[in-house]
Amino acid sequence: MTLPPKPVPTVLIVDDEPSILDALQKVLTKENMHVRIAQSGQQALEVLRLHPVQVMITDLRMPGMTGEDLLKAAKAITPEVEVLVMTAYGTVENAVAAMKLGAYDFISKPLKRAAIVAAVQKALDKHALVAENRELRAQLAAATHKPIVGNSQVMRAALEMAKQAASSSATVLLLGESGTGKELFARYIHQHSGRASRPLVPTNCAALPESILESELFGHEKGAFTGATRTREGRFVEANTGTLFLDEIGEIPLHIQVKLLRAVQEGEIEPVGGRMTKVDFRLICATNRDLSDEVKAGRFREDLFYRINVIPIRVPPLRDRLEDVPLLADHFLRIYAVKHGKRVSGFTEAALHRMGNYGWPGNVREFENAVERAVVLCRGELVDELDLPPELRDPQAGHGRQITFSVGTPLEEVERRMISETLKFTRGDKRLAADLLGIATRTIYRKLESGSAPPEASAVPQAPAVDDEILH
Repeated sequence: MTLPPKPVPTVLIVDDEPSILDALQKVLTKENMHVRIAQSGQQALEVLRLHPVQVMITDLRMPGMTGEDLLKAAKAITPEVEVLVMTAYGTVENAVAAMKLGAYDFISKPLKRAAIVAAVQKALDKHALVAENRELRAQLAAATHKPIVGNSQVMRAALEMAKQAASSSATVLLLGESGTGKELFARYIHQHSGRASRPLVPTNCAALPESILESELFGHEKGAFTGATRTREGRFVEANTGTLFLDEIGEIPLHIQVKLLRAVQEGEIEPVGGRMTKVDFRLICATNRDLSDEVKAGRFREDLFYRINVIPIRVPPLRDRLEDVPLLADHFLRIYAVKHGKRVSGFTEAALHRMGNYGWPGNVREFENAVERAVVLCRGELVDELDLPPELRDPQAGHGRQITFSVGTPLEEVERRMISETLKFTRGDKRLAADLLGIATRTIYRKLESGSAPPEASAVPQAPAVDDEILH
């Protein structure tokens, strides 16, 4: 079998000296490379805008736009292009500066044919490797991609708005109760946007301890604080050219909201102990809180609220789209029948009736858990109402549960038992437990970490993440 020929790579050479352009063009053309030339930074940017380029070689010392300025602009226009910089003033300082700006390699004049060819070939190899990794990630995402299941009017309306928002670069605020699928909508928006081939970086702000939240989001320099033994890039840098999803944004403390506001307004972040850095990201936020009330209470900055509330999308709770219950039930049944090796083909009318008349306080996340439990316990080909969780068969079974305490019980013990029993009721869903108890989700995480909550509470199985799926 004859393999198809490899595509000819394109190299852009930028220099204000015609002799350099001519010499490099001849060398690289003989190496079976397609060469484009530019005598200024402005010309180079036009080439990058109009033509695919794998590698750019540029002089650092040029009139008008310098090589460093061109490097910055080129990476903004075509982040995947590999850049080689050349200069007669080859110093360590120049090399370090160029590398920090995103250059792949640094070549000193006078140029040597072998060195140029080797450097360009290495840059092409890296470009091909990065492209291959990107393609593999896309294939993996497609292979693991699952649909949002629903055909109700409210769900169709929410998804239509999400699809319209996806085509823009505007910040989206996803509103809805815990377990409705806000992360799922964030992925839907990202995958339908112009940044779909770039990274989506999901971050649960409530799950990150306040002491490290700033560093996790914005990064830090080595030695910026005790324990900072190395420089760390934060989530904003990880999401550069892609999408950053901040879940439970209402949990971010006020002093970090100030830095977040600047990032949203100016596209600049300041790592802890570092200098201001430009980042290119699309922001999607989510919250189960009423941020207007949080603003009135002084817990959320009003200016930040207006910045992130550009396109609000409300993700409907399951009780508002109960007509989707049969679709969801069939979808999850097929998944968990395969996972657990069960020959279960459907539900009895009685089971579907129970599921369609339950309030689902935990929404789709709770629904998925219930279906998995029913599939595991089912002894026949159809899931019956007896296979469903007790609270579905008797809606008061869970909400009527009571905890009694003796007078004089230490508050710490009361708190410990309340968190423990609520987590048992929500089957490990910390967000829903926090909602029921009227406390911040971070409080539960903190109690579990500090040992105030019992070990069995932290060991409660977590709900399967339905929030990483999309619409049937």
